[in-house]
Amino acid sequence: MARYIDAHVHVWTADTSHYPLAAGYTKDDMKPSSFTPEELFRHCKPAGVDRVNLIQMSFYGFDNRYMLDMMALYPDVFVGTAIIDPHGEDPERAMRELAGKRVRAFRIHPRLSRLPPARWLEPPGYLKMFAVGAKHNLAMSCLIDPDALPELDRMCRRFPDTPVIIDHLCRIGADGTIADKDVDALCGMARHSRVMVKVGAFYALGKKEPPYTDLAPMIRKVVQAFGAKRCMWESDCPFQVVKHRYQDSIDLVRTRLEFLSDEDRNWLLQRTAEEFFFRK
Repeated sequence: MARYIDAHVHVWTADTSHYPLAAGYTKDDMKPSSFTPEELFRHCKPAGVDRVNLIQMSFYGFDNRYMLDMMALYPDVFVGTAIIDPHGEDPERAMRELAGKRVRAFRIHPRLSRLPPARWLEPPGYLKMFAVGAKHNLAMSCLIDPDALPELDRMCRRFPDTPVIIDHLCRIGADGTIADKDVDALCGMARHSRVMVKVGAFYALGKKEPPYTDLAPMIRKVVQAFGAKRCMWESDCPFQVVKHRYQDSIDLVRTRLEFLSDEDRNWLLQRTAEEFFFRK
């Protein structure tokens, strides 16, 4: 029986009394109105996925409680990627406390730094986060576009031991165009041995239609550059299942990318995420 791992899922609840939304968000922003673990399981379990890395949802800002509560409710299923304030007083303490609750990574992106992509990692808090990441094997999970890669490259050179994950294939093709220069820039990050890539969010890239085979040339270059052992599949639920099916996403890796060997598929669908997120 397959024991696949989904490296990227968001969950949230319609219960905003117990889990209030962050400033600037309303219930109208919650589309769908909820995506609880139980709703996720209806999609992922029939596809053979039984473990998941949860990503803190932006609706909740820096309040990671809902994600943490769901991790505690389903400890054999979930680990997490939290969000903390890079401008906060003590990011190191926050990271260490969350790591004790099975948070394995921290989502970072230019909007949090309040700086343009060319300078997005300049806030002093990010220096502390990268240093803690290196010390405790906690990843920086980057929600970025290709224009943010040069600054990430700078930090990877400064902190070569910090695990880094680039989400959603660096969102190349989000505008419908897969530019070779962007793919080359992403593949260039493979020179940093601790950088990994999430291969997914297919519903949002390229033609944005199943079976997503238009993405195959880009995925092939990325897997060749990084090696399958540094690539992990992600669905980006619930957004994958708003108009498409969960199975559409996993099947691209599981059956449609003919250049992948069985061993490659095993790493993308299970072992890369298992060895990083579900380490003992």
